[in-house]
Amino acid sequence: MSKNWKKQFMTIYAGQAFSLLGSAAVQFAVIWWLTIQTESAITLTIASVVSFIPNMVIGPFAGVWIDRLNRRTVMIAADGVVAFSSVILGAAFLLIDVPPVWFIYLILFLRGLGNTFHGPAIQAAIPMLVPTEMLVKAGGWGNLVTSVSNMLGPVLGAALMGFLPIAGIMLVDIFGALFAITCLLFVEIPDISSRSDKVHPLSDMKEGFSTMRKNKPLIAAFGPMMLMTILYMPLGALFPLLVRTHFMGKAWHNSIVEFVFAGGLLVSSLVIGIWGGMKNRFLMAALAIGLLGAGSFVSGALPSGGYWIFVVCCFFMGASGTFMNVPVMAYVQESTPPEIMGKVFSLMMSAMTLAMPIGLIIAGPVSEIVGVDNWFFWSGVALMLTGILFRILTRPYDSETRLPEAKDNE
Repeated sequence: MSKNWKKQFMTIYAGQAFSLLGSAAVQFAVIWWLTIQTESAITLTIASVVSFIPNMVIGPFAGVWIDRLNRRTVMIAADGVVAFSSVILGAAFLLIDVPPVWFIYLILFLRGLGNTFHGPAIQAAIPMLVPTEMLVKAGGWGNLVTSVSNMLGPVLGAALMGFLPIAGIMLVDIFGALFAITCLLFVEIPDISSRSDKVHPLSDMKEGFSTMRKNKPLIAAFGPMMLMTILYMPLGALFPLLVRTHFMGKAWHNSIVEFVFAGGLLVSSLVIGIWGGMKNRFLMAALAIGLLGAGSFVSGALPSGGYWIFVVCCFFMGASGTFMNVPVMAYVQESTPPEIMGKVFSLMMSAMTLAMPIGLIIAGPVSEIVGVDNWFFWSGVALMLTGILFRILTRPYDSETRLPEAKDNE
């Protein structure tokens, strides 16, 4: 473990801050453009599904390469793919003015390809730099950087749309990705133990699956996490439509929603970064799922004039993400050998990604029939029940999943 791990950790996330800021601004601009062009829940859900296809198809095998290559190299390549996609999209808006929707889907697919490798690589790299007892706090600070970027990104995207064409907004993402790559060049991430045997993707993937299956606390949490993902994913995808069709909002109304949602992530990440979270990590995750469900339930029950109450709900829905994700990810990082961590995270993220389109495919047609507000209402009920299920299944493993300091004191 490097003695200057804090400096390296900060360098990585300084670059990621600018990269995520650019990506969030571009994502907001593109999704709002699709919303204005189509006003279709199905179009927005398809856009979300397309961006997850690379993770569903390639994700299970991505960890095989992440565990064999230097993880810094993988992150640099992934950031490069995202920057390249913005170059292509910017050129399309300049040359075609109004690109076809299928072309937007193609670009979202390409961006999803970069994220398929980047997410597991950075999750697998952090435990190689950060001491075990600091993983939860480091996860909180990492989420803080992410939430600040996601909070400012929509505001930046909405502001830039006021005086720049979308092609110009692409430059923000391109420069952000290049800065992230530059920062990574100054970071030393150790190579894992090299293997002399040839790459066997299927057997290597089975090795990761076997490691997950032996981790009983993780398997107990896995089912409710999948169910939560199925229910949660459509909420974020349908935010713009709920704002526009139910609350009769405009682009700036939607940017406030995204800003406040990310603000919830920011505050909760700051709390985790300083406090370190509850000693009973999986209890905290269960409570967070319940909080998410309560926010969705209230949002769906609001009348069309309840926009500002919806904004408050978005804060708590955003906060729930950190309190759910950070403790579970820290437990996985702590309990998984470094040489196989890339495979485990790739499998986990691919499984969650596979769950996402299930919810999106159901949510698109159903919300157009019953109304997007009703979808939020009943999703909230289901999420609160999922939080209860998570607690029931993981409670027998409380002693194994507590923070290391708590174990030592027992």
